[in-house]
Amino acid sequence: MKTRTIGDVTVSAIGLGGMPLSIEGRPDEKQAIATIHAALEQGITLIDTADAYHLAGHDEVGHNESLIAKALESFHGDTSDVLVATKGGHLRPEKGAWAQNGDPAYLKEAAKASLKRLGGDAIGLYQFHRPDPAVPYADSIGALVELLDEGVIRMAGISNATVDQIRQANEILDGRLVSVQNQYSPAFRSSEAELALCDEMGIAFLPWSPLGGITDAGELGAKHSVFAEIANARRISPQVLTLAWELAKSELVIPIPGSRRPQTIMNSATAPTIKLAADEVSRLDAD
Repeated sequence: MKTRTIGDVTVSAIGLGGMPLSIEGRPDEKQAIATIHAALEQGITLIDTADAYHLAGHDEVGHNESLIAKALESFHGDTSDVLVATKGGHLRPEKGAWAQNGDPAYLKEAAKASLKRLGGDAIGLYQFHRPDPAVPYADSIGALVELLDEGVIRMAGISNATVDQIRQANEILDGRLVSVQNQYSPAFRSSEAELALCDEMGIAFLPWSPLGGITDAGELGAKHSVFAEIANARRISPQVLTLAWELAKSELVIPIPGSRRPQTIMNSATAPTIKLAADEVSRLDAD
């Protein structure tokens, strides 16, 4: 597996998004753990999670974090190089609803609870999940500064951020911002400016829903004709082509496709082996 870096940590060029393993429609635990194990067997060393990845309205905050911890503990191989990136500040109080809590005190307690579920001495990468309109952004990022200084987390990132918020967060963190996790896919390209800024600043950019989301990933080829055309010519799936296209955008892009089955993450893991020509990237950019 080819590698990229987040901060000073080397990780696989493709990560595993853990959300589909814990939200509505999730597989049983045996299949979920098998999917995580399949990712590890393919050389994937970045696993994305959040305390909000659980069934909406249920008392199971941190379900995905606990699942990942169990899968890592039961894996037959060495997992010392695996970076688990989790997030806090987002809530699922009821089905169909999301809420934010960027209160610094809450974020610090949430991070400590995540660390307890994940185990170890510190969280490898902790990201502020989503800005809270009721709390000044600087105050929320200030909580990350304290968590870093206290050793609760080793690296800090942000998610669902604008260009201005990336600059502000990095300033408050005194240059210690290592990642930005924003939505980015063939169907959702409004984070082009944020991706470009991360490339300029040397900050890892982690596209979430890189294939368009759980319900739309299977229809990717049908909705984007150029992606289907180039994928067919290369005899690969439109999904693998999409991940290869995102990897070609910058050496700092690390897509984190979700999966509910071992076969799909195994397919995604082949994307770093695909080298696209400049004209192919240009055609995909224009699709």
